[in-house]
Amino acid sequence: MGTNSSSGMTRRGLLGAFAATALTAAPTYSNAAGFLRGGGDIRRIKMYSGRTGERLDTIYWIEGQYIGEAINEINVFMRDWRNGKTINIDTRTVDIMAAAHRLLDATEPYMLLSGYRSPETNTMLRRQSSGVARNSLHLKGQAADLRLSSRSVRQIAQAAASCRAGGVGRYSGSDFVHMDCGDVRTWGS
Repeated sequence: MGTNSSSGMTRRGLLGAFAATALTAAPTYSNAAGFLRGGGDIRRIKMYSGRTGERLDTIYWIEGQYIGEAINEINVFMRDWRNGKTINIDTRTVDIMAAAHRLLDATEPYMLLSGYRSPETNTMLRRQSSGVARNSLHLKGQAADLRLSSRSVRQIAQAAASCRAGGVGRYSGSDFVHMDCGDVRTWGS
């Protein structure tokens, strides 16, 4: 038992208050990051681009820290392949992608169809298709369109949606899944 201090607070109560403060001050992570815990304190993403022929297989997070060099590689890899423009890709999207990949227990890399889209590219795509949003999260580096040959669109979408960390769109006709770090929502078939 603790002894009362002059303020009437016990030692146990004081320790409890410090513990509560530490928990409150601790950084929060998206639900996707929760699926990555228990994996040895590393996060890894594997992708290839059918458009450029490039491959990426990188550990981008170790023991609570994003690795700047790996994040820069991801930014370049997920660039607008049509004009080479880059943006900082939101790490929450990368976490969702990595978490879904882990849940699928897939060994093959994602095929990246679209990561960042420059305003010029998005405008051009909107002219060609009614399915391209005017304010797409691709414009902010917060979305990716992905495919795995070993998994169906339904399987990939279910894994991403189970993270409850962003938007998941199923595009079965075009054989890809959209993942983003925006509001939690699903669409498509």
